[in-house]
Amino acid sequence: QLQASGGGLVQPGGSLRLSCTASGFTLDYVAIGWFRQAPGKEREGVSCESSSDNNAYYSDSVKGRFTFSRDNAKNTVYLQMNSLKPEDTAVYYCAMRYYYSDYPCQLPDYGSWGPGTQVSVSG
Repeated sequence: QLQASGGGLVQPGGSLRLSCTASGFTLDYVAIGWFRQAPGKEREGVSCESSSDNNAYYSDSVKGRFTFSRDNAKNTVYLQMNSLKPEDTAVYYCAMRYYYSDYPCQLPDYGSWGPGTQVSVSG
């Protein structure tokens, strides 16, 4: 199971870095996706690794503000979030990719969801 952490309350324009860790297995050869779910809305993909070139896909709403990265030595995947907006408020999750549709953030392709971390942008 994966664990997302690093959420919190931040003012608009602020930054947070989310971490995704795994217990008992390595993330070295696992494609990871970051998703979020706001109250009353469906879960949506934010940034997901492409299996073909190891680059990250970003949704239009976060492109240019969020950065996906990984540190295999620490067995951790990160989501750096800058220039946060109130509409970024949501519970953020990381998940493992098990299937490979053309769209990197295809929700049914992912599993091993762990508890999310709340990100609130207000002020």
